[in-house]
Amino acid sequence: MLKTTRRMAILSGLAFALAACSNKFKTYNGPEVTRLQMFKGQRTLLLFNNATVLKTYKFDLGFAPVGHKQFEGDGKTPEGSYTIDKRNPNSIFHLSIGISYPNEADIAYAASQGREPGGEIFIHGGPRKGIDPIKPDWTAGCISVSDREIEEIYSMVRDGTPIDIFA
Repeated sequence: MLKTTRRMAILSGLAFALAACSNKFKTYNGPEVTRLQMFKGQRTLLLFNNATVLKTYKFDLGFAPVGHKQFEGDGKTPEGSYTIDKRNPNSIFHLSIGISYPNEADIAYAASQGREPGGEIFIHGGPRKGIDPIKPDWTAGCISVSDREIEEIYSMVRDGTPIDIFA
């Protein structure tokens, strides 16, 4: 009897652990996301299929939210036209998708000032343990949404999708 109860507890725990792990990877079978538009001032991210808005999200930005990112460590979020260029399922921020900052113009400007442009700009979920967000605008230049929202975005947006980031 004790072995059966113990075995059931172990199997239940394993099933729960597997279910918890699988939850962050959603599937999406709707219309293709053809473009993202982000409005920093309004803290609004829009996902489009051609001219139709599919989803709208609110977000937090870098600790210095005004202005275009120019240098490594400036805490700003880029402005301009980029693409979604990578994804990180093991991000310290739940899930994340990368933005192709810096582009050639960003690199050239930073070099002309004798500085590095920085990089590793992502749309990501909330922080993991050990990172204390100071809301709003707590990231180092990334775009932060809730964990549930990044799960949706991660499933909907493909690498190569254009993103326009406006002031």
